[in-house]
Amino acid sequence: MADIDPARLPATAAQAAALVRAVIAQPSAFGPDTVRRNPYENDPRRWAVLGDDCVWEQRALPEDVLASLTRHYEVPASGGKGPLALSAVVTVHRTAEQADWENAEVLEEMLRCPSQLLRSGEVLTDLTDVPNALGDSGNGFADDALTETGTYTGDRVGGPHPYVWEQTRVGPFTIAVSAKGAKGWSRTELFDRLRDPHVMMRSRLRGAIEREAPAGTGSPPASGSPTAEGARR
Repeated sequence: MADIDPARLPATAAQAAALVRAVIAQPSAFGPDTVRRNPYENDPRRWAVLGDDCVWEQRALPEDVLASLTRHYEVPASGGKGPLALSAVVTVHRTAEQADWENAEVLEEMLRCPSQLLRSGEVLTDLTDVPNALGDSGNGFADDALTETGTYTGDRVGGPHPYVWEQTRVGPFTIAVSAKGAKGWSRTELFDRLRDPHVMMRSRLRGAIEREAPAGTGSPPASGSPTAEGARR
């Protein structure tokens, strides 16, 4: 979908890691009241894998992944609302086909495990995934888009509360954002919190990997710009 310049794609793990850090969101992207959670970043040499027992665990990056980084954020409890947990993930695969398989695996995981244990005391239930290929249901901004919704229950915040995961694929890259609700947060508010950082990360990625327009020709706004995606949730 993107006019990717092969010469601008990372060829090594170090190049991919540098690009990931240039793309992934800072806390302020989710709103001025958002802060870092502890731990802020996962070990970039590992990523999350859903086991056969429907429990998430950290494993070493597979051969097809050049780099992956997860950051964790939080909107602290305030005004009668509980703490809202947020995350962003950027992953660089060696090929677009391998990144496509990552999206497909998210769908398989939901069917295999409609209830998932994130870690001790944190559970996702009633998961439903809606995939949209380029051109489907308003998706004009990514090769594939995936929205997962469900409920989240945690020892810290109780529940069940709304849960949202959104992931898009652009060539060999996947970008994801998530929100785990708490008291007083609606599902619509979760989508609102995730929209801007998701758009911003896609825009940064395209700026880093797309072909540069010839001098003086100009170019239309990227399809992932805030203007082009204003109608999205």
